[in-house]
Amino acid sequence: MDDNALVKHMVPSPGEPSRKFLRGIGVRQVRFACGLILFSYLISHFLNHALGNVSLEALADGVHYHVLFWQFPPVAIVFYAAVTLHAGLGIWALYQRRQFTWIAVEPLQLLLGLSIPLLVAFHVIGARLGSALFDQDKLYPQELYVFWVAQPFRIWQMYTVLLIAWVHGCIGLHFWLRMKRFYARLAPYLLAAAVLLPTLAMLGLYQAGRTVIADSGDPQWRAENLSERNLGTPAEQAMLGRIVSGFLICYLGLIGATLLARGARTLLERRGGMVTLSYGNGRSVRVPKGLSVLEASLRANVPHASVCGGRARCSTCRIRVIGDCSALPEPSQREAFVLARVGTSDPSIRLACQLRPTADLSFFQLFLPSSASANTHAANPARIGEERHLVNLFVDMRGSTRLAEKLLPFDTVFVVNRFLAAVSQAVIDCGGRPNQFVGDGVLALFGLAADARTASRQALKAAAAIAANIEELNQFLSHDLKEPIRFGIGIHGGEVIVGDIGYRDHMVFTALGDAVNVAARLQDMTKTVGCEALVSDEVRKAAGLAEADLPAQDVTIRGRDEPMTVRVVAEARTLSALVDGPTAAALIAAMPL
Repeated sequence: MDDNALVKHMVPSPGEPSRKFLRGIGVRQVRFACGLILFSYLISHFLNHALGNVSLEALADGVHYHVLFWQFPPVAIVFYAAVTLHAGLGIWALYQRRQFTWIAVEPLQLLLGLSIPLLVAFHVIGARLGSALFDQDKLYPQELYVFWVAQPFRIWQMYTVLLIAWVHGCIGLHFWLRMKRFYARLAPYLLAAAVLLPTLAMLGLYQAGRTVIADSGDPQWRAENLSERNLGTPAEQAMLGRIVSGFLICYLGLIGATLLARGARTLLERRGGMVTLSYGNGRSVRVPKGLSVLEASLRANVPHASVCGGRARCSTCRIRVIGDCSALPEPSQREAFVLARVGTSDPSIRLACQLRPTADLSFFQLFLPSSASANTHAANPARIGEERHLVNLFVDMRGSTRLAEKLLPFDTVFVVNRFLAAVSQAVIDCGGRPNQFVGDGVLALFGLAADARTASRQALKAAAAIAANIEELNQFLSHDLKEPIRFGIGIHGGEVIVGDIGYRDHMVFTALGDAVNVAARLQDMTKTVGCEALVSDEVRKAAGLAEADLPAQDVTIRGRDEPMTVRVVAEARTLSALVDGPTAAALIAAMPL
């Protein structure tokens, strides 16, 4: 490949980011975006309702600004488009979804969403169409009079629809945010807001309703607020009632037609033939054509890993097809996007939630589910598997084998435990997390709750603290050890997968990935380089250290084709001065060789 071709291959075209973004948009993404718009409207409406706790006048002032924003033409176009799309895609989800056995909250969310138009039709048509068609001036006083005085049963209908819409939106937000690493920290505050806001809104309606009940006995108030200009003529009210009835009939008819279409599809799929899915472990199932591999697994009660629940938002349901792949349906736009994100172009690797085979298929799962996580959405999905940028520090005790030969077994365990305690305390003090204890070695993770720069600086300071703690330990054990404890440290950062690894009750939280392996190999390489620590140049840059702060060396890492630039740290305790102050050069120059 010539230089020009190489540059063209390495530099993305100007339109590539936008094309990549569009490839990641599917039906679920559109529905979720529309849901966010509607949830924003709901929050605005709830805040407006909450003003009823102040006064009816505050409600009137609040609704002025609420209407001013949401009826601004560009905003109104986006809002009503979101309403139409979200409702239509909800009905499409009712038709498309074949299995509802992942968890009970999914069909609950769908049922709540489909019930909202039925409950809110009277209010929306009466208020919006009454204003648009007949120029009625119907605001809070008129609506509250209907709810609390004229037809008091409707306030319970309104409370019901408020709670249903709010719960429906919160479930959708939970499904989205639970995949984010900050969700665990924000969850208590979000829960408090999710309880407080609808409570204040319903209390506001109650307080304002009491005011309307008290005022409705005043003839002057009734003349000002309950005229035909406000509520409409009997003919106009009858027209709006017919529109409500027609909408309900059409909507229920659409739901019924969707259910009939589901039944017709099932019959057609059975008449269209069955396919056999073989799982590569001797088990096979026969299912109608049209089901995805994941849906077939759920229908047959075959454990199949799926963190996101078949939404094509993760790749844990991946399978490798055995045999010829040419007859498989082409990946959808969303499936191709997810597979590209995990860096695979192998046509035999597919997402089980998206692949709908039309012929017999043999495959095996790439992520075997455990009894704790199969077909479930755990309460903490980050513990099942999440891609994160972490800085990994691997430290190992030198000469532990010789130590075991010279000391009694229990004495050896005591010394090793004191070493691990000194390392772990240094890591914790610097903001890291001791993660794995492998014999006399420790893997520590930095960045679980910090950005890359902070994590890199924490790891470097931890290496210096480890050196200080080991020095104190050597002084404490100087009468028992013939030679001081020595150690090696490797530090490297990069993308890793963090989650629970193990089986049943023996699950441990850890990190997997190339960055962890490189850190371990750098630690092992300190023996040949003759230093206490090796730091990858990526970590040095992220920590903000200058080029001249640490000597560079190119090393060959097993498993990598290209040499890697690392920074040699003769004595780890010098890293603290490099991270904290500008006097590093003088301190290093003063160190004895």
